[in-house]
Amino acid sequence: MSTFSGLNTASTALWAARRGLDVTGQNIANVNTAGYSRQRVDQAAMGGTAVPAIHSVSTEVGGGVSADKVQRVRDAFLEARAQLESSATSRLTAEADALSQIEDAFREPGDKGLQSMLSDVWSGFSDLSDSPLTPASRSQVLERLDVLADGIRTTRAALDQQWGQTRDGLQALVSDVNTAAASVADLNGAIRQATLSGLPVNELSDRRDALVLQLSQSIGATAAPRADGVVDVTVGGTSLVAGATVTAVRLAGSDDADGIGTDAPRLVTQPGGSTLRTGGAAAGQLTALTRTVPGYRTQLDEFARSVATAFNTAHTAGYDLTGVQGQALFDDGAGGTAITAANLTVRPLTPEQVAAARTAPAGTGGRPSADGDNADAFFQLSLDPAGLDASYRRLVVALGVESSVATRNAEVQSVVSAQVDAARESVSGVSLDEEMTTMMSFQHAYSAAARMVSAIDQALDTLISRTGLVGR
Repeated sequence: MSTFSGLNTASTALWAARRGLDVTGQNIANVNTAGYSRQRVDQAAMGGTAVPAIHSVSTEVGGGVSADKVQRVRDAFLEARAQLESSATSRLTAEADALSQIEDAFREPGDKGLQSMLSDVWSGFSDLSDSPLTPASRSQVLERLDVLADGIRTTRAALDQQWGQTRDGLQALVSDVNTAAASVADLNGAIRQATLSGLPVNELSDRRDALVLQLSQSIGATAAPRADGVVDVTVGGTSLVAGATVTAVRLAGSDDADGIGTDAPRLVTQPGGSTLRTGGAAAGQLTALTRTVPGYRTQLDEFARSVATAFNTAHTAGYDLTGVQGQALFDDGAGGTAITAANLTVRPLTPEQVAAARTAPAGTGGRPSADGDNADAFFQLSLDPAGLDASYRRLVVALGVESSVATRNAEVQSVVSAQVDAARESVSGVSLDEEMTTMMSFQHAYSAAARMVSAIDQALDTLISRTGLVGR
């Protein structure tokens, strides 16, 4: 190796050390940047001439070091696992949130819930059976029935509002998904161009991977890398992003909870109209729209019809103060439609029309009967093991169990997702302690390379300035 070739070796060493310091500084600068992946300089030894020229023999040790490539420190397996686990976490969280909102709508347990209102009704009929001629006890029964009907309508309105808000939230999520997918396609195109031109793409890749993870959380997307640096994004086997081409998503189906039986909400591709097998938050919200909220609306409607049937049947079996047989307490439904929790209404009866007696008045002197047996029959309904109280308790208990299971599943999945994220962070995250150690290593390497330049300079000075001076 000639002395001047040693300068070239030292120069590459200085360049490699400076390159390492630059990359280390970039890592330290982005220690708090979300989605940033730690970068590392790939150093490779530059060998000497492998095949010498004719009539010459090369004994060079090597040509120094190459530090042109800067790689992101990533684990492909952990990245794919993070996409799957984040999708599952978002789905379970959305389902648990939907059930929690349904619990809020029923307001159980508490003095504002339907169970408390129903208990007040039974108590009112018990008071009426003890004093059937008292106007206050008769008015109290009607008022408490009206409160119960209003509570049922309020619960149904809360469920309807939750359904509408969930659909609006899903519509907003679809808009975000289309925006993120378009950004991934744009970044794919930019990364391909930069890769072909030999330009660095690490920061662009970080931005794209963050968007892919966002799509995983939103819609359950997964990514598959290509050889040219781009990724293809799919949702349930359907292509969402293929290179620089993106397929839009839209929300189809009924915008009314009553129409889901024939036209259930779903996500479809646009164009094409193919239904997507979604994951993530979208899957949880679709479950709430098509199964969870409609299921409890149906059960509440059945309870409202049971309330109307039970009370109407019991009331028509008695007689009011004037000796007239009792009328139905609840309307059959607006415009002849079936009774639901949304239209359950107490008929405008007067206190005298409350059928508290089991038998008609005797008719002597036109005096009303003090019989309160029919009011007592109302109270006996509360003791029926298969009656209204029992059916409502079954509904509330089933809701509580389902919500508890969903919450527990979401919590367990959150722990799993957190463990995967911690594993990813341990690989691709920036550790200031590690970066400081690396920085000191490159600093000493730079100092050593500089010292090598000084040594070669001294050798050249001796060779040039002092050779041939002996004997002068």
